[in-house]
Amino acid sequence: MDKTLGVINALESEGAIGKYAIGGAVGLLFYAEPAVTYDLDIFCFLPHQGVLVDLGPLYSSLKKKGYSPAGEHVEIEGVPVQFLPPTTELVHEAIEKALQKSFAGVPTRVFRYEHLLAIMAQTGRPKDRARITQALESAEPEHSVLEDILKRHNLLDTWAKMVA
Repeated sequence: MDKTLGVINALESEGAIGKYAIGGAVGLLFYAEPAVTYDLDIFCFLPHQGVLVDLGPLYSSLKKKGYSPAGEHVEIEGVPVQFLPPTTELVHEAIEKALQKSFAGVPTRVFRYEHLLAIMAQTGRPKDRARITQALESAEPEHSVLEDILKRHNLLDTWAKMVA
């Protein structure tokens, strides 16, 4: 994954994507026990015209590097990567407040643990409920930070149902 992150960092440096951060199950790996996942979720700001996201610069840069999209993913150095624009204010905030991390010496950004938990609650899928339970069993969030995020994004009731 270090080579994959190197390519993603280059995409950001070139302007093909804006600021990015790792989310999803791979993001959880930085804080809690591993969860089964198929791909690397890269949440990033992408160029857009009005409300339409323009994937042209991203795909053009990837093609020059020898990578082509396959469905909703692009396999980069053997890792399926999904590039996702922020679709909610919570995800937008999570990108903006992502923490600097390192993977095998490669710098990257990862959603805060508390944002990952809140996003899973907001998404509300059965697999997210299971991942929340598993994550909380292996690592405690900063409760005041999590509560603040949940309050500001109107997720306190949703969270209560997810952890019940």
